[in-house]
Amino acid sequence: MLARLERHKKSVVGVALSLASDKLYTGSRDGTVRVWDCNSGKCDRVINLGFEIGSLICEGSWVFIGLPNVVRVWNLSLEGNKEFCLDGPIGQVYALAVYKDLLFAGTANGDILLWEGSFEANPFAMVAPLRELKKAVVCLNICSGVNSLYSGSMDNTVKVWDLETVQCKQTLNGHKDVVMSLLSWDQCLLTYSLDHTMKFWIAREGGKLEPVDMHEEKSGILKVFGMQDAKGRPIVLCSCNDNCVHLYELDSFNEMDRIFAENKVREIQRGPNGLFFTGDAARVVTVLMWQQNK
Repeated sequence: MLARLERHKKSVVGVALSLASDKLYTGSRDGTVRVWDCNSGKCDRVINLGFEIGSLICEGSWVFIGLPNVVRVWNLSLEGNKEFCLDGPIGQVYALAVYKDLLFAGTANGDILLWEGSFEANPFAMVAPLRELKKAVVCLNICSGVNSLYSGSMDNTVKVWDLETVQCKQTLNGHKDVVMSLLSWDQCLLTYSLDHTMKFWIAREGGKLEPVDMHEEKSGILKVFGMQDAKGRPIVLCSCNDNCVHLYELDSFNEMDRIFAENKVREIQRGPNGLFFTGDAARVVTVLMWQQNK
């Protein structure tokens, strides 16, 4: 562990490192975004948005913040950090994802809203929403290799959407509780749920995903993130309701290590040069780094 950033008053739900600056952005259910200096570890600025934050991501010089009934957008490359408000969501925005010039937002009423823009100046125009879900969308994942958007929902399903037509091409059933997090690459998809299980899906002939394996945890799964360790091995970081982040080798799914937190870790994000970050319900953002001897 390199540092603990402790200023938020409620759970941390978003951590994003801007590639356009040396700033780390953290969003919390306390309604604030904190801007941290990556060199000193000090909080440079607090932006009070006035409403509980549901999600926060960075893409290039853009910061996207999901709030009830709106997505706030900051362009860090423009003088004065130009801000835009994207109206249209109904209820909390729990998940955000970017693909090329498209922004997706998963909302509490089950919609996935889609904006198209240039990501240059005044960017975004609403495209028709994706409406095939009955309950809140809580996670989104994009796999450009198979041209798919995956969405996990409180209705316990995963939807597979075609990125070109934005039509649903498959519904994955099998989980018995909320699908909280998704991880994909090539023809493979991992789905994680509060039902304590991870399901491994592979695309067969015709591109349809089929379940091929399952892994069970002792508690509900909250968040997963894939990255490489210091030796270049693909690793899955899996946060559970037991206040731990479990580290698994992707190839074998053998547990390598655990990161113990004071409370539930709801956000995991990668940084440069072996850095990664966790945000938890104890209001703490932890800065960590892979070690060569691990």
